[in-house]
Amino acid sequence: MGTTRDTDVRTEGGNGDRGDANGTGDTAVRDAGDLGAAGAQLSTAPRETAMPGSFGGARTPGATGWLGWAGREVIGWARWIWRQLTSMRVALLLLFMLSLGAIPGSLIPQSGTDETKVADFLARHTTVGPIYEKLGLFHVYSSAWFSAIYILLFISLIGCIVPRTWQFVGQLRGRPPRAPRLLTRLPAYTTWRTEAGPEEVRDEALKLLRKRRFRAHLDGDAVAAEKGYLREVGNLAFHIALIVMLVAFAWGQLFKSEGNKLIVEGDGFANTLTQYDDFKSGSLFDTNDLEPFSFVLKDFEGTYEETGPNKGTPRTYQAKVDYSVGADGEEQKKTVKVNEPLDIDDSKVYLTAHGYAPVVTVRDGKGDIVYRQAVPLLPLDSNVTSTGAIKVMDGYKDAKGKQEQLGFQAFFLPAYGGDGTAVVSQFPALLNPVLNLAAYHGDLGVDAGLPQSVYQLEKKNMKEFKNSKGEQLRENLKPGETMRLPNGAGSITFEKGVKEWANFQVTRQPGAGWALVGAFGAIFGLAASLFIQRRRVWVRAVTGPDGVTVVEMAGLGRSESAKVPEELGVLAGTLYDLAPSVPDTPDQPRSDTPDQPENETPEPPAVPAEGAETK
Repeated sequence: MGTTRDTDVRTEGGNGDRGDANGTGDTAVRDAGDLGAAGAQLSTAPRETAMPGSFGGARTPGATGWLGWAGREVIGWARWIWRQLTSMRVALLLLFMLSLGAIPGSLIPQSGTDETKVADFLARHTTVGPIYEKLGLFHVYSSAWFSAIYILLFISLIGCIVPRTWQFVGQLRGRPPRAPRLLTRLPAYTTWRTEAGPEEVRDEALKLLRKRRFRAHLDGDAVAAEKGYLREVGNLAFHIALIVMLVAFAWGQLFKSEGNKLIVEGDGFANTLTQYDDFKSGSLFDTNDLEPFSFVLKDFEGTYEETGPNKGTPRTYQAKVDYSVGADGEEQKKTVKVNEPLDIDDSKVYLTAHGYAPVVTVRDGKGDIVYRQAVPLLPLDSNVTSTGAIKVMDGYKDAKGKQEQLGFQAFFLPAYGGDGTAVVSQFPALLNPVLNLAAYHGDLGVDAGLPQSVYQLEKKNMKEFKNSKGEQLRENLKPGETMRLPNGAGSITFEKGVKEWANFQVTRQPGAGWALVGAFGAIFGLAASLFIQRRRVWVRAVTGPDGVTVVEMAGLGRSESAKVPEELGVLAGTLYDLAPSVPDTPDQPRSDTPDQPENETPEPPAVPAEGAETK
């Protein structure tokens, strides 16, 4: 006598919403709708809608007249446009456009960052420069087209998240849908007959599924179960994280501030607007947002590689500061390095540059000191060959008592190694410091009210001092040496103490922390939506015509995957051990199963190989 072994998991292509080749009329329609209900709500993604008008079917004015028809057309188009805007493909397209739009902001000089570079670019590129300016490529992040993309992406994400969130909450509060009438139509399916009662099989199936962390409940003659809700949680988390990143980016751009301050050793800085050398901020920034703190640069330490291919490369590059927060804050010490800023609330103080400030003393024709201070000079190369200007604006009088202004074009060489003509440094450390000076007298132009750089000498109304040979007066001074001006006009002395300066950048980016949180949230949300599969399992147990219980198990996933049939095979094998199959009766032969000896023990449901289709 043969035994029935139709318990192997059968897998099929498709999504479980297929028609019956043998079904006709109302039965086929009802079966298709039944399967559609079983596979519904596996995702919260909105369904595609047809374009209104001629693309969505012909429409003609009805009894309400042309006005009512036109109103329906407008509403239809508005709904279709909204669905397109909130679709995933449009959101990805906008995100891609936003990424492309940020490229010129990184490659082309931006007016909000460096006006000088923008002016230089326009001067050198007379053809493309005006075109870039009309397109807003010199201020990308505040341009109309970039803002439009940004706002549309924000609206698209909000319009996608809100309805899907409410829909998902409804799914969490509900139960998995009831089993379809024909489980054989589902992609993964298995069945067998057992002597255990239907209620006993259903109870065991309910316990098994709940033990495997399925949400399961008994519905009529079947158990409905579902798993993988975290996939949709990850999908929603990814969208929410993108919104957090967009809001953080916008918040940071609107309320940001960034300023630079050059400080010589021994000098200090207070975080007020007037203390900065240059300052820029977002459109909604307020000066009251500046954190109240101050610090003093006590010492700058820089050491360099002395030999080898990396000769001159910095080894130690740090500034030691004493800082305090608030008017009555306790003084604290901090060593600021290149990648280790000073953190004070939302502000960060970065060390960005370094140079030398030789101390000079200028005396007038009578020998009185009219100028004495450390003069910061700007580095020109990696060996810190530096240049700058020394301007004596007030208090100077020549030997005849005539009041005028002095100016000195200065070059500083921390490690002079030239032959007396080359103005170049051989090493960045103070090994053989030399100060090269060229002297001028006249009008510096500072009283004209026009801004000018403190590092450049305006020579338009200045005259050169001449030496005894009638040549421009220029000398190399070592620490402690003095250059005498001709005709008793005074002198300038290079003092032995050479100070160092450090440039600090104080930045305030309020949304940086939230942007980081959004980035991590997007990564985890995307991983969950990619690697977690949402699937459903149904177990039906009913009494057959011969009084023997017929067990059916079927599974359905959101997408084609080998995980559903494999998981169903494992569940079926476990349930089979609890409710083993019985031999077929002679009246119920199975044409698709080979005959077996009467006493042979049936095998449990087998798990098919990936991609296999078995019965």
